[in-house]
Amino acid sequence: MIKLQVIGNLGKDCVTNTVNGKNVINFNVAHTEKFKDSQGNQKDKTIWVECAYWTDRTGIAPYLKKGTQVYAEGTPEVRTYPKTDGTTGVSLTLRVQNVQLLGSRTGGEYAGPGGAEPANGYSSGSQPAVSSGPATEITDDLPF
Repeated sequence: MIKLQVIGNLGKDCVTNTVNGKNVINFNVAHTEKFKDSQGNQKDKTIWVECAYWTDRTGIAPYLKKGTQVYAEGTPEVRTYPKTDGTTGVSLTLRVQNVQLLGSRTGGEYAGPGGAEPANGYSSGSQPAVSSGPATEITDDLPF
């Protein structure tokens, strides 16, 4: 199994579609690395990853806005396509299994709709949401 993990910023707002009765959230993530070339000049290299998140959990979609920093993981696919100049282009696509919101470029805090955190605690993965309220029940069933 090959697993790809990406941390970067969304290049545009996500698009939610229904294909053959299944929901898919499409978005792209840009990761920029800074490095010095052989002459010592500072350079930037940006890699774009197209993401397809096939899920019934579309509640995260309103928070996937341009500039938002996300963590996405899943299985990679390399696709080729014909370019207008006759050459073949290559794109890296990620079939997302988990996505988590990390923040936004507009400030140090998460800037989702209304400035609120998503109800699922920033995550659309399989982890349960964590309540920030006080615990009202004490249990003796500790897992260790």
